[in-house]
Amino acid sequence: MEPLKLISLIKKKQKKIILLFGPTASGKSKLALDIAKKFNAEIVNADSMQVYKEIKILSARPDDHTISHHLYGFISIKKTFSTGEWIKKAIKTIKKINKKGKIALVVGGTGLYFKALYQGFSEIPKVPKPKKDFKLKKNYILKYPNIFKYVSLNDKQRLQRAFLVFKHTGKPLWMWQQKNKRFFKSSQFHKFYLCPPKPVLESRIKKRFLSMLKKGAIREAENFKKINPNSLNSSNFIIGLKEISQFLNNEISLEELKQLVLIRSRQYSKRQFTWQRGQMKDWKGFSDTNYLDLRKKVIRYLSKT
Repeated sequence: MEPLKLISLIKKKQKKIILLFGPTASGKSKLALDIAKKFNAEIVNADSMQVYKEIKILSARPDDHTISHHLYGFISIKKTFSTGEWIKKAIKTIKKINKKGKIALVVGGTGLYFKALYQGFSEIPKVPKPKKDFKLKKNYILKYPNIFKYVSLNDKQRLQRAFLVFKHTGKPLWMWQQKNKRFFKSSQFHKFYLCPPKPVLESRIKKRFLSMLKKGAIREAENFKKINPNSLNSSNFIIGLKEISQFLNNEISLEELKQLVLIRSRQYSKRQFTWQRGQMKDWKGFSDTNYLDLRKKVIRYLSKT
């Protein structure tokens, strides 16, 4: 593309926001860098595990400094961090980027973050934090399904959140969420996702974890254990922490560690694919496995929108 045409395109898109969603190990970070360089954009994190500063390797946090990155590694694992807190920071960051005449490129795999950004988010009153040993009984969940509507029975953190919101406000979480406040116009968003074939994704997950081990993932997990954050904090669910702890306690072998991480990563990517199919029907999808082909198609798509 000629320089004058590119400058014209950048000016035209100054208030635009590019959203890039994809499952774990789909190559989002690499693609985001190329998009940012091409369209004079800055990258905003939309991955709930890459916000923690102490967990860089296991969260696959990008370490490129040639492009401005925001909301990566800025909060301690000792603290809780919610979608509500992320959306406030993301809105502020995106507006700052746009004010500089640049495009905000939001990248990640946390569906709730994206939904809050383009569909709006409701202000839910603050509720007291649960005790460390707090456990929600399954029979209570089944007895009062209206309280836990739209929450997965496998998502312990959100089940507890739904219970506490109802307990302290008298209103179910899903009712609060119906009063969503929009922060940007729908026309500002360019939304697309990556959906590589599952065998390709599984191969990438295996390769990436081996790389993580070489980079010091075990040492990172040991440091996490020393800090010992509240067991209810979402940082505890970073894939690899639990499995490495089992390995260090001689409960599993190195090969079993690799297999368990692969299984959990595969399960996580499956949930991400399910979210994408259900919540992102109006998004543009790309399934190319050759990176150069993918890059070319994505840039062509963004140039036309």
